[in-house]
Order: sequence, then structure tokens, then C-alpha cells
Amino acid sequence: MPLLRTSLLSAEPVGVLESLDELFALGHAMEQEAAKKYDSLAEEMRGQGKDDLAEVFTRLAAAEREHVDSVTQWSQSRRGKRPDPAMVRWEAPEALAPEAAAEVKTSRLMTPYRALAIAVRNEERAFAFWSYLAAYSHDPEVKKASEAMAKEELGHVATLRKERRRAYHHEHDRNNAETALPRIDAARLERRLAAQLGDMEQRLSGPAALRIRDIRQQTVEMADATAGVGSFPASMERKGPLEIAEALVDGYLEGAERSSEAAHLERLQQFAERAISRLAWLRSLATD
Repeated sequence: MPLLRTSLLSAEPVGVLESLDELFALGHAMEQEAAKKYDSLAEEMRGQGKDDLAEVFTRLAAAEREHVDSVTQWSQSRRGKRPDPAMVRWEAPEALAPEAAAEVKTSRLMTPYRALAIAVRNEERAFAFWSYLAAYSHDPEVKKASEAMAKEELGHVATLRKERRRAYHHEHDRNNAETALPRIDAARLERRLAAQLGDMEQRLSGPAALRIRDIRQQTVEMADATAGVGSFPASMERKGPLEIAEALVDGYLEGAERSSEAAHLERLQQFAERAISRLAWLRSLATD
């Protein structure tokens, strides 16, 4: 079965991953390319005298090199050798979209927060990419490893989102008036999102409609499980599905950061993981 074509891929895949060797080679290439792009942007920012942005991209490049080492170690433990670049059979999704790189280099409004937002989107795209590969793999070992890669990317998304929130709060004063606005819990916002996804499903067909149906069902389940969790401005109900999905991710992550009770923390982390996965899928479908 060929891979489902999506905007995440810059070239038509020649098929599915046939072996762990191919998987490790692809993962290694993707992480290496990301490190190079971030290093390049760090150098560009230093040349422009934007030291705060240079520091952000330097940290991102270092994190990607750690991911490169992790894939190398995994390949050596499973296959007894380093990833082989010759095993990469198609062009992987770009580590940084050209328009995003151009924005970083030319925008006078670029801030650490916006730079980290771009990095978050890149990790979300990587998650969706590995999820597609897992979904269409014929080999149980490759499917399991692709799922592990996708889960690893979810962890990267969560970490970058925390950094992005800290950057936001550093750059902006809290609007105290916002806390006085009417608030709703996550369950109500999940139900609103489920209704919007139902509308989307009616407008779509084929694999995209099936994927939205699955996401909508998962969202209904999330609504049932999140009564009394979180606090969001009631005005969020008037936002679109992507904005609501992103707000829910941040709400669950912020709740987990504040939680001091182990069981509650684990529950919020599980909600956050599911919400990040949902957001990545919705982004990929929105750009097909």
C-alpha cells in the first residue's frame, strides 16, 4: 500500500519503509538536517547582532544533535551499525520550511517566542510524518519503531512548548483583566472542538474524512474525561478548530507544570500527549 500523500512530504514516496535500516537512516538524516538549519540560523542571527535569537537557535541545534546521537545509538543497539545515508530512498520533510527560515532572517518582529513557535511547528510536522509511516508500514518491527519515533517527537513538542510559554511570559506582561473574563473548563472546549470536527468531516471525503472522524471520536472521549480540568476564556469557543486545539494543548501542559499530585500530573500529561497528537494531525490535514 503506498503512503498517503500529504503536504508533509516534499517528494512522492517510492513506497513504505521496508526495514529498520531504512528507518534509522531516515531518522538520522532528518535530525542532522534540522541541526544544520538551526546552526545556520544561529550564525545568521549573530551576524545581525540579534544575540537573544542566536542563543535560541544555538540551543535548538544542540538539542537536534542530541537527537542525532540518540538515533545513532538506537541503530547500533538494534542493527550493530551506524545509520547508512544511502538507505534514504526519498526526500524527507524539510527540517525548516523555506518561508519560516526567510521570516527568521528578514522579519524585524522576530522574537525568541516566535522562533520557538516555528520550532514547535517543525516538531509537529515530524510527528505527523512518522505517524504516517507507522500507519502504512507492512513490517511489525518498522511499525513499532516508527511509532516510537513519533512518540519521541511528541516529547520534543512538549519541551519546546514549555520553552515557548516561558518566552511569551518574558516578552509580555500578563493582562490582569483577562482573569476577570468568563471562564470554561476543558470539557466544554473539547465538546466545541468535537462539533467543529463533525462539520469538517461533512465537507471532506476519502482518507481525510476518515482521519477527522477518528479525531472527532477521540475528542468526544477527551470531553468526557476532562470535566473540571483547566480554565480557558469563554471567548475561545468562538475560535476555529486549530486555535482551540492549540489552546487545549497549552492548557494541559500548563496544568501539568503546576500539578504537585502524582496521579493528577500523570493524567494531565496523558491529556497533553493526546492533544499534541491531535493538533499535529489537524495541521497536516489543514494544509493538504
